[in-house]
Amino acid sequence: MPVFLDMKVTFVSPPLNLSGGNRVVAIYAELLTRRGHEVVVVAPAHARQRSLLDLFGEKASEPQPPSHLDGSQVSLFLSKPGRPVSSADVPDADVVIATWWETAEWVRDFPPSKGAKVYFVQHHEVHSFLPQQRTRSTYRFPLHKIVVARWLAEVIASEYGDRGVDVVPNSVDHRQFFAAPRGKQKRPTAGLLFSTIDWKRFPMALESLVRVQKHLPELHVRCFGIEHPGAPLPPFVSFSFCPAQDALREIYASCDVWLTASSSEGFNLPAMEAMACRTPVVATRTGWPAEAVIDGVNGACVDVDDVDALAHQTERLLRLPDAEWRRVSQRAFDTVRDSSWERSADLFEQALQRVVSRPAAVAA
Repeated sequence: MPVFLDMKVTFVSPPLNLSGGNRVVAIYAELLTRRGHEVVVVAPAHARQRSLLDLFGEKASEPQPPSHLDGSQVSLFLSKPGRPVSSADVPDADVVIATWWETAEWVRDFPPSKGAKVYFVQHHEVHSFLPQQRTRSTYRFPLHKIVVARWLAEVIASEYGDRGVDVVPNSVDHRQFFAAPRGKQKRPTAGLLFSTIDWKRFPMALESLVRVQKHLPELHVRCFGIEHPGAPLPPFVSFSFCPAQDALREIYASCDVWLTASSSEGFNLPAMEAMACRTPVVATRTGWPAEAVIDGVNGACVDVDDVDALAHQTERLLRLPDAEWRRVSQRAFDTVRDSSWERSADLFEQALQRVVSRPAAVAA
């Protein structure tokens, strides 16, 4: 086993929320703290919240919008809203980690005393709603990159010429996401995540389920999200707003198939969590499902924006005989059985140690 030296680690985050990306940052911050490292997360306060940091170093103590750091032992400091996090907002450390393209712009200009610079990349942020020239430029910054999936390492190597990235895949907490072996639901049930983000393609996923419901009128759909739908959902869809983490397991485990129709994904944690709850996945070929979901084995993968294939594969899984569905369910579980946040944290920690041990030029 490698021997890790205690480090001072700063994560620089955009305003905190309940997004999947923030959740992954919170997990690593918590695990590194438990391992004896001195970890601080610094983020701007939300614009609607009065600043809690009239003096640098004041710990956040007033209510703010929910985030995955609520109840955590990780030290959290909020800078004043409406401006970038500056070097004056962060402590001196061994390593400072940008967690989003905009934070990479901030961290790039920090002095060496703030630590060796790392860019934790959870997606290739070149979406139409972002300033793409700026986002692309961040992947060329001289920050060491840690990415969550092999496809991101390939993009950064092929498009930006950086072949020295560390790949640290996301994982699943089997203490939180689990289910006993089971058969199909009495009422065919599919599940999906609600999101207004364009590349999540929720309307397409819903359209595919509408098509399935025409052939399976008894279809029930479980849906959850951190936003409220702006329009009524079909009557066969039940929606849970911002469910507690322990309620997510029940949602996943109540489904015969989990559907994800994204046109782009950095990783796709819900697909992995659904499999941990023994639910087969139908997904588009993007993010982690493109690497892990195998047609006819643990679910099905289809081309991006192919609503016919999404509907067909979802209906096919829902119509499987119980014994065959049980086999697919078991294989879905087997796909993620060995996944572990502790193991991923080992890789993350090792990557940070390597960066810290390099010459001071890395932090310059």
